[in-house]
Amino acid sequence: MGICISKASSEIHDADYGQENVVHFGDCNGVEVIASAFSHPGSKGINQDAAILYQGYGDESGDFCGIFDGHGKNGHYVSKLVRNHLPSLFLKQAKFLPKIRAKLNTNKLDDGDTTENKSFLKWKEACVSAFKLMDKQIKQVEKLDCCTSGSTAVIAIRQDEDLVVANLGDSRAVLGRKTDNGVKAIQLTTDLKPSVPCEAERIRKCNGRVIALKEEPHIQRVWLPNEDTPGLAMSRAFGDFMLKYHGIISTPEVSYHNLSPNDHFLVLATDGVWDVLSNDEVMSTVCSAYEYGEEMAAKAVVEAAVDAWKRRFPNSRRDDCTAICLFLQK
Repeated sequence: MGICISKASSEIHDADYGQENVVHFGDCNGVEVIASAFSHPGSKGINQDAAILYQGYGDESGDFCGIFDGHGKNGHYVSKLVRNHLPSLFLKQAKFLPKIRAKLNTNKLDDGDTTENKSFLKWKEACVSAFKLMDKQIKQVEKLDCCTSGSTAVIAIRQDEDLVVANLGDSRAVLGRKTDNGVKAIQLTTDLKPSVPCEAERIRKCNGRVIALKEEPHIQRVWLPNEDTPGLAMSRAFGDFMLKYHGIISTPEVSYHNLSPNDHFLVLATDGVWDVLSNDEVMSTVCSAYEYGEEMAAKAVVEAAVDAWKRRFPNSRRDDCTAICLFLQK
C-alpha cells in the first residue's frame, strides 16, 4: 500500500494492504513516544493512500508524520512519490533554521512581531517552498501523466513541545487534549475543498468552475472553464496540472501549535476516515483502543471507519482509509 515507518539510521519498509505498523521512537528527553499507523483499501481498486512516520527527524527530538491521499488514474504513484521525497525536501529547506520557536527573546520587535513568530515564519516559508518543489518534481517525472491525477498531504513536524502542521487538500489533523470532561478534539487543519468560500473565490478568479453534480449536490467540484472535466473534489493538491492554471494550487496552509502536558495524542487521517467519523468519534475510538495498548489506536480508527462506511453507505464504493496516531505523552 503506502505506509512507511522510518527510524534514524534504519531501513524504510513498505507495508502490505491492511498491515499494521508500530514504531517505538526510543527515548526523547526521557519520554518514550509511541505511534501507530494502519491502512485499509477501499472498494474502488488499488489503495492510493500513503503514510510515513519518521523518528529523529532533523535532530533527536524531531518527529515527522505524513498522510497522503492519491486520486485519479495515477494517484497511487503520486502519493508514494510525495511520501518518499517530501520529508527530505523539507529537511533540506529547514537545515539551517533555528528551533521552531526562539525561546530566549519574546520581547516585541520594532515591527510589532515577536522573535518566536519570526522563527515560525521561516519554518512556514521553508514548508511552502518544499511543497512547491515537490509539485515541480512530480511534473518532471517522465511517463507519469498527472494532468488529472494528484495527491493531498497533511504533515506534522514535532520538536519537543512545538508542532508545525501543513495541510494540502482534505486530509485532516486532529489533536486529542485531556480535559476534566474527557479528551477534547482540537481540529488543527481546515478541509481545503471547493465548498470553502475563499477557496471557491480563488478558483473562480482563475476561470475554474465550482459546481456540484445533480446526483451528489453536497459535493462541490472543480471543472475546467469550458469542459465538464475533471471534477476535482478538493481545492489544493499535488499534481492535477490540468487545473493548476485554474485555481488549484500546491501551497499548503501552515500553522504552529505549542503542545501542553494535556495534549495526549495527534491523529492524521485521510478523508476516507473523516467522511464517516466525526472528530469526537475518532477521539473516543483512540481512547478506547489506548486501554489495550497504543499500537492498537490507528487500526481501531480505520476499522471504525470501515464499519461506518458499511452502515451509512452500503451501496457506495468505500474510500481508502488510513490513519496515524502519534502519542505525545507517556
